[in-house]
Amino acid sequence: MGGSGSRTRGLWPFSSPGPEVSGSTEQSLARIHKVNPFIFTRRGSMYFDEDGDLAHEFYEETIVTKNGRKRAKLKRIHKNLRPQGTVKLDYPCIHVDFPVVLCEV
Repeated sequence: MGGSGSRTRGLWPFSSPGPEVSGSTEQSLARIHKVNPFIFTRRGSMYFDEDGDLAHEFYEETIVTKNGRKRAKLKRIHKNLRPQGTVKLDYPCIHVDFPVVLCEV
């Protein structure tokens, strides 16, 4: 599942080298830390059905007659499902591409 951070774009410290800017290291460090390392939303993995119920999968019970015996069988529903969309996280997570060591053993 993908996540999205803030909508502002910036430079990661170890991304491809851009044009060199002459100046002090404080200015370059300030430019590097403009990007927010946190993720606040993610793409939902569930679906809504026609009734508005939310689940990962939907099944329908069908009656199958075989050799004179009636049996119930579950059939998965693939049609008329809408994706959940963007989900706000309860607490922010750190982006996977954040290039800083958080814990050193």
